[in-house]
Amino acid sequence: MLRFENLAKRYNERIIFQGLHYDTVAGSVALNDESGSGKSTLLGILAGTIEPDAGDVWLGGHSLRTATQAAKSLLTYVPEDCMTYPDQTGRAYLDRVASERKTVVDGPTLDLAHRFGLEPHLDKRFEQMSFGTRKKFFLTGAVLGETKVVIADEPVGGLDASARAVLVDLFKTLAETRTVFFSSYDCAFTQACGAKTVDFADLGMHG
Repeated sequence: MLRFENLAKRYNERIIFQGLHYDTVAGSVALNDESGSGKSTLLGILAGTIEPDAGDVWLGGHSLRTATQAAKSLLTYVPEDCMTYPDQTGRAYLDRVASERKTVVDGPTLDLAHRFGLEPHLDKRFEQMSFGTRKKFFLTGAVLGETKVVIADEPVGGLDASARAVLVDLFKTLAETRTVFFSSYDCAFTQACGAKTVDFADLGMHG
């Protein structure tokens, strides 16, 4: 469901990575590498928010380069800092995601929001929320629609212990039918999710 071939990215003279390739079906994969290694850059490329210098990404069989809309329709992306439009409310965000995915905010979605403790925040604007609360809204949006791939950059950042437990359950459930590809320094969280751990060496990086 998630495949990438020959990905390369450089900034000025610095090669961030090149020759990256991976192919995975349903299940969860944790990218764990040292700080500054390019994890957020790779995840941004996989989510279509950063342009690679070479290579391509396929989401559910659709190329991000040549079938961008079809590929992105199968994707949930949770960036490290989940700020959409600062004046958008949590409720409006979930409604917008549901509309984009041709669905509605249903019972299971509201149940997940409840488990994340989001009810008091539904009508707050994103600029009024904490870092962790914004992240919980993006994670809640992951269950909307028939997506195939979830890309999440440090998803446990800013979450308390109870929210982490909810996220473990969420990722385990999503991984039954989708690819969950996330970055994390937190080995205990990765293990709890039953995720396979990879680093850049596993992805065929060569400088």
